[in-house]
Amino acid sequence: MTAKKKGSLAAASALAELPSLPMDAPSLRTAFRHYFAYNLGRDKYCRSVYYLYLALALTVRDRLIERWKNTRYTHLESKCKHSYYLSLEFLMGRTLGNAMLNLGMTDAASIALHELGVILEELSDAEHDAGLGNGGLGRLAACFLDSCATLQLPVMGYGIRYEYGMFRQRIDDGKQVEEPDHWLREGNPWEVARPEYTQRVCYGGRSEFYQTCDGRTAVRWVDTKDVLAVPYDVPIPGYRNGTVNTLRLWKAAATDEFDLGEFNAGSYPESVAAKNAAENITMVLYPNDASENGKELRLRQQYFLASASLQDVLARWKALHKNGFNDFASMNCFQLNDTHPSCAVPELMRLLMDEHGLGWDQAWEITSETMAYTNHTLLPEALEKWPVHLFRQLLPRILDIIFEINARYLREVAHRWPGDHERLRRMSIIEEGETPQVRMAYLAVAASFSVNGVAELHSRLLTEGLFRDFYELWPKKFNNKTNGATPRRWLALCNPRLSSLITDTIGDKWIADLSEVLRLSDHAGDAALRERWHSVKRQNKERLAALVKSECGITLSPDALFDVQVKRIHEYKRQLLNVLHIIHLYDRIKRGDTADWTNRCVLIGGKAAPGYFMAKLIIKLINNVAKVINEDDEIGDLLKVVFFPNYRVSALEVICPGTDLSEQISTAGKEASGTSNMKFMMNGALTIGTLDGANIEILEEVGEENFFRFGLDSAQVENLRKHYDPSGTINGDPDLARVIQLLKSSYFNMFEPGIFDPLINSITSPRDPWVTVADFRSYVDTQQLVSQSYRDKDRWSQMSILNTAHSGKFSTDRTIAEYNNEIWKLKPVQPHPIA
Repeated sequence: MTAKKKGSLAAASALAELPSLPMDAPSLRTAFRHYFAYNLGRDKYCRSVYYLYLALALTVRDRLIERWKNTRYTHLESKCKHSYYLSLEFLMGRTLGNAMLNLGMTDAASIALHELGVILEELSDAEHDAGLGNGGLGRLAACFLDSCATLQLPVMGYGIRYEYGMFRQRIDDGKQVEEPDHWLREGNPWEVARPEYTQRVCYGGRSEFYQTCDGRTAVRWVDTKDVLAVPYDVPIPGYRNGTVNTLRLWKAAATDEFDLGEFNAGSYPESVAAKNAAENITMVLYPNDASENGKELRLRQQYFLASASLQDVLARWKALHKNGFNDFASMNCFQLNDTHPSCAVPELMRLLMDEHGLGWDQAWEITSETMAYTNHTLLPEALEKWPVHLFRQLLPRILDIIFEINARYLREVAHRWPGDHERLRRMSIIEEGETPQVRMAYLAVAASFSVNGVAELHSRLLTEGLFRDFYELWPKKFNNKTNGATPRRWLALCNPRLSSLITDTIGDKWIADLSEVLRLSDHAGDAALRERWHSVKRQNKERLAALVKSECGITLSPDALFDVQVKRIHEYKRQLLNVLHIIHLYDRIKRGDTADWTNRCVLIGGKAAPGYFMAKLIIKLINNVAKVINEDDEIGDLLKVVFFPNYRVSALEVICPGTDLSEQISTAGKEASGTSNMKFMMNGALTIGTLDGANIEILEEVGEENFFRFGLDSAQVENLRKHYDPSGTINGDPDLARVIQLLKSSYFNMFEPGIFDPLINSITSPRDPWVTVADFRSYVDTQQLVSQSYRDKDRWSQMSILNTAHSGKFSTDRTIAEYNNEIWKLKPVQPHPIA
């Protein structure tokens, strides 16, 4: 290294170490004004709130970055074990409020802005949601990262920097219309580009065998079409502890900007084709895989994430450890968030063998000791399978390794059950048939040292059903980790009024340790607390009503019961059952059956996958029913129905605090866990739910008297399938018969005849997998109990307090502590104090 280069590096090192940044109001005000005027170049004539937000974001980011660097230095010095959380989704939402909360600077920032005549809440609203996920899976990943940092665990997240996040949903004539969500159109102040850590990801080509200089047979992947993976890092702060972990998101880029020969020949489109094809990989979140092109792009995304992330980890390891990979397995762990990152298994084998010269046995030992797999679904159709021909075309070397893994693993199965060919067929990673498929979940199970479900029921059903053969072979692999939600975002941040009341009552330790909220139960009998609790809930309902008025143009009365079901639209989540109940209530009003009535506002929100016909039809039905009811002068405030468009994290932050009744009504045995049920519970909503997913554990925590349980359990659902007769159920229930008759008569679609026939045929068919009609009577009766209970405001407030008080188990801090104690085995690392 030249003297000049050494001098430059020394200067860079000195420049990186600056005095710590103060977080008092005057210092924040000075920094805010500096960024607004000089960095962003705005002046007193600027009328855009966005630039005020940006100035504040940059002010906060500076303080994040100094703790971020300090955390990294401490991790390097401590030579600690790391875990890596691989997920195709991270539904981060907005960052500003959460970052300020965790840094402990919200009050100071609010004072600084107030002195400048700026309102903090208006700036927060200017931030775009980072919608890099489509539901609970991605939001759980975001909550996990928050808890890892709060528990000071050295965990790094890896994901994809989608240019367009989850689509923006618009409702046109009651139908879902998908619009691009270009959330990066104005940049992202929370990310830091790290082009120096760019990786190269291979596609296509072929496997070539060759002899090494020491006579070994080795393989290389040749004639590939490569794509660059450029990392962008996002800081993840823990709660007021100095720790800031990293989420690394990969962006795809072409290896060459364009083909100069094509360009000079006048073929400009062809010259940039490679660049466009490369960048398409990270352009859109989860493409619709209904088509062959969609399947290919999704597989490209999954391999892109796995390959770039593993190369990054191995490169960092090699730079710090000169003795090869002897200690790698004891110092690293990869957590696969669902089946999507399963390509990490053969890719780690490829990298260790082809790029780093290890033999199969040593590579497999490392792989099988570092991979851990979380399953998030009980639906067989959601366990991803890819056609072998697609793998062969796109990832030929990876397919070679999968075949070899399968052959060796099936030998173990055959040894355990000699002659059981049916079991071999069932357990093979390669599913035979007219179009052979690679079963990615089986690949993950075969290679991982830990396989977990995400609620007690889900984990049990996995071992009794989907993965029963694997459980019989490797019972010690399987375990449960019930999901959670971070109490920082989902109570302290989103519900400041209730948070203040809780802190006034029991202190503020609950923010970092949610088990502390159990102390609220000692105060539930306090009439003054119940009155204050009711007042806070009403104010939150007023805020939610204002949001609904702004977004939907519908006026809701805060005195009514706010009945909410917001989640991805799917048949198993049974928004249809909710609609049947809404129609039943409407029918009661029209018949004059309103004695002891409880006014109710039903709010439903969620997005349907673009290619999911039935889910989109459910959205249309909800909107048609809402239009009829809301425009009927006889109904008035007795019943209001709202479909909330473009459901997103920032909307839930308003919806959750304002909800009275949380709808968790999936068919028993179908919901893996659920996390919205936990967020609503934390915020004092009461649950109406089936014995499904984490509902069971919520019921166990809060007790039957504070939970509205209805419907069949999972065993009863399975028994019912043998003789399910929805027509008999309908004919035997006059209320249900009237509801079905209203649907069949086109009452809600007078000018769209037959549009809802597929839904009607589905719920009236003996083959309805969601047995919707079977739970109608129990659901309606339980909803009537809800109405009666709500009229006793004092008792309802007490039940609400007790729900919050018993929500401690459902913090992701508890979930992550269990992952760490039983799977990752990491030691918490306290960063050095900032000078």
